[in-house]
Amino acid sequence: MSNIPSSPTAAADQVQLQHPTARQALLSHALTGHSHSPGRSYLASESPEGRSYTPIDFDGLSFPSMGARERREDTEVQRAARIQKISVAVRTILECIGEDPDREGLLKTPERYAKALMFFSKGYEESVTHLMNKALFQEDHDEMVIVKNIDVFSLCEHHMVPFTGKIHIGYIPKNGKVVGLSKIARLAEMFSRRLQVQERLTKQVALAMQELLDPLGVAVVMEASHFCMVMRGVQKPGSQTITSSMFGCFRDQAKTREEFLALIRGNSV
Repeated sequence: MSNIPSSPTAAADQVQLQHPTARQALLSHALTGHSHSPGRSYLASESPEGRSYTPIDFDGLSFPSMGARERREDTEVQRAARIQKISVAVRTILECIGEDPDREGLLKTPERYAKALMFFSKGYEESVTHLMNKALFQEDHDEMVIVKNIDVFSLCEHHMVPFTGKIHIGYIPKNGKVVGLSKIARLAEMFSRRLQVQERLTKQVALAMQELLDPLGVAVVMEASHFCMVMRGVQKPGSQTITSSMFGCFRDQAKTREEFLALIRGNSV
């Protein structure tokens, strides 16, 4: 029997299931750092519930890496084995740099570092859907909401050394839909506790806010110091990197954007 779709719409749907749109491919690469081969679907075939592609991503894992779901579902025994595996690798690193992993000061370092690394990257075990559970509300508010000076700590995915700084998040509600203020900070924490680049981290937070609230606009600005520029490479202490991601009225309206920037700088409007 022929597999020819019965209508042009069906044909378009079939193609969409087989090939991601240009926008989907761009979003996926920007948010996850991965490029997907042609023919791989971001839609029903990759989602157990048959959900279509969204910045919150399937299974609620929120821009996961290949092993995010596996790690999140670890049993206590599996988690212990994961820490042991990292510890063995750290011991090898100590040997390779010329240290003696059996001397007193380093005896427990491999296990300590393994546990620390699991904490530094705990964002892989968290999801936007779980994080925001019961945190969306209806309020009679249609003006700008900003949470600024949120401290963030992350690991550069290129060298696995820290970058630290502050992130400022603002949005303008639509139809009175707001989110609990602490959840905004937790959202930034979740995405920062993964291997990251600052540009992607900034965009992930903005896109997640946009997807969750469908507001009139979202603005995210991040300023950070990267140890890969301070401790190695160009070795420039004091240098800062500033990134921004804006949607809706913050991107389209200069006055709204300027108000946000003035408020996060602490200036009067």
